[in-house]
Amino acid sequence: MAGNAFIEGATAIVKGMSLTFATMFKKKTTVQWPEEREGVKPRYRGRHVLERYDNGLEKCIGCELCAGACPADCILVEAAENTDTNRVSPGERYAKRYEINMSRCIFCGLCEEACPTGAIVLKHDYELADYDIPHMIYTKEMMLVPDPHVVKEKLAAMERQAGSVR
Repeated sequence: MAGNAFIEGATAIVKGMSLTFATMFKKKTTVQWPEEREGVKPRYRGRHVLERYDNGLEKCIGCELCAGACPADCILVEAAENTDTNRVSPGERYAKRYEINMSRCIFCGLCEEACPTGAIVLKHDYELADYDIPHMIYTKEMMLVPDPHVVKEKLAAMERQAGSVR
């Protein structure tokens, strides 16, 4: 009996050491960060982004389903009513205030799944470190994708300015 246990133990040690020696001689990969970036996996969940429709309206309708689905309770949404003069989203309401406390977020993606309009999306940006907790609270303005019409106007103005300098 004791001999059998000894053989099993020795076999386990040999298996473990063979795995160690096999990995010791594999080619090592070193990434020279930040000059070189390693790609992330397709299902990686990183920085939160609030999307817009093609016409420039915000996708977020202020329904607060993302805040209800968040297990870390790090999302704050305050809704306001859309008016004819101030149309922010296609629905009756819009998110007047939208904040995510990134120091509490566990990047589970439940907010993304709960959103009926696909407004909140977790992108592949992973450089989120900061030294101050107040800087880790992302506001709506920090997360909102720029309006495509405003971006086109700015690019056209820059091109006109560059043309007048030449």
